[in-house]
Amino acid sequence: GPKVDINAKNVYGKEDTMITIQWDALLAEQFDMYYIDENGEKQRPYIIHRTSMGCYERTLAWLIEKYAGMFPTWLCPEQVRVIPISEKFHDYAAKVEAQLKESGIRCSVDQRSEKMGYKIREARLARVPYMLIVGAKEEEEGKVSVRSRYLGDEGMKDFGDFLAAIKEAIRKRINNLPFQISTETVISVKNGAVVNELLVHTTALFYYSFTFSSKYQHFNRIK
Repeated sequence: GPKVDINAKNVYGKEDTMITIQWDALLAEQFDMYYIDENGEKQRPYIIHRTSMGCYERTLAWLIEKYAGMFPTWLCPEQVRVIPISEKFHDYAAKVEAQLKESGIRCSVDQRSEKMGYKIREARLARVPYMLIVGAKEEEEGKVSVRSRYLGDEGMKDFGDFLAAIKEAIRKRINNLPFQISTETVISVKNGAVVNELLVHTTALFYYSFTFSSKYQHFNRIK
């Protein structure tokens, strides 16, 4: 039957099918499917095939290509990595991690006995949006030293302020948001260097929906 394909261009300019919606005129008859209409009579339903993601691997490959592995913070599998400068601060790092996870932030703690430069480099190569360095001063003052994928070393920040800012950025799906810039400021900028990109074209891949016509919306009985 008739079919609707929703395509997206990959980095090579080739169109890949991401979503398919198709009417099947034969399936209901083959499986002897019917419903009882408002007059108490049997009717054949219209069968609609719908795939919100035609292929998980292709969709993930498309996203990886589009962002070159540098996903916006809201989409990253790991959004924050906490790095204590020595074993003495593992407890504070764990406390920071627990508060992040409690707020729904995907994070981890790097507790390995490696040099700081090595751990920071690995987090950068892993495209982690934010690194939180914690040591004696940070623990004493309840702060974190922020290194972001966007601005590099952002200095020491109040942990509560950082947590509020990243939660807001993730909630509004703001791309490449420097943490010290408020959401209100970003939205107010029309043609400045910072752009509020809400990535509607990406989220549509995961939230596409199709509604039956009202005549066939409710099945009283399907055999």
